[in-house]
This record gives sequence, C-alpha cells and structure tokens, in this order.
Amino acid sequence: MKRMHVMLKVNNLNESIEFYSTLFGVAPTKQKEDYAKWMLDDPRVNFSIAEREGAKGIEHLGIEAESEEELLELRSNINRTHGLTRNEGETTCCYANSDKSWVTDPQGVEWEAFHTFGESENYAAEEEACC
Repeated sequence: MKRMHVMLKVNNLNESIEFYSTLFGVAPTKQKEDYAKWMLDDPRVNFSIAEREGAKGIEHLGIEAESEEELLELRSNINRTHGLTRNEGETTCCYANSDKSWVTDPQGVEWEAFHTFGESENYAAEEEACC
C-alpha cells in the first residue's frame, strides 16, 4: 500500500517538531539536527520537515511505494501525465537510500515517487543536492 509524502522547509526545526508532535500526538519516527520525519498510519502519510535554505513551506509532495513493483506502477502513471519528468534513480536523500522519479504538475508543484530501501547517516550524497 502506498503512502502520501509531504516535505516542508521550516525556519526553526525544534519549534516545528514541538508543533507537529502535538498536532499528530506522537514524536517523530526519525530526528536529526536538521530533519525530522513522522511515519503515520492514521492518516497514512510520510510527513517530513527540514531546516533548509530557500522559501519555507511545501518543498514537494510525493507518493512512497512499499515495493519496487509499486514504484514501477507509479513511474508508469508519471509517464502518462505529460508533465515534466525526471528519473533520479538510486540516491541518498533525507537520511535514506531510495530509488526516485519526479514529475512537475501544471502549477509547478514537484511530486516524487520513491521506494526507500535503506537508511543513511547523511542527509544527501555529497555529490547530490537533495530536496
């Protein structure tokens, strides 16, 4: 079963962690000095925040696949949207190793489709820009 993904850029990570932990009623599933993530089952969402440069608010939206087969299905759907697409492939981002594809909707909102297959000690690979 796929899971909705929401990524926000925030001004103050600790303040935002307190806010979202109270809103969701649980502490983050993963927390680093510049990042936090909640893997919620009700609602089924992968909600993450990070202190990053640039405009604050929604960084991107996405759909997380639980398997490679689900990711292939999502990539097929992406290819039929006629949006601007980018297949990133295997990458390190948000302290995780994932296989990703991206599509931009008609309003310019970026969506990622991804399958995570491992954890990482780094926010992103050194040669890659993440999110």
